[in-house]
Amino acid sequence: MADNKSKRGAADRRQVSGDEGYEVNYFARKHGIGKDQAEALIKRVGNDRDKLNAAAQKLKK
Repeated sequence: MADNKSKRGAADRRQVSGDEGYEVNYFARKHGIGKDQAEALIKRVGNDRDKLNAAAQKLKK
């Protein structure tokens, strides 16, 4: 399903959509991890961006 471009409020920015390839790719590039790792994190942690950022930082250490 395509991302609803009309919903651009803060609630949408706080989440990473695991169904949207471009969001997963951006998240992976941002943290220097692979797409598979990013998808696994989203499945394990959920789609909350703050929690995902923290988990990705732990992977790099």
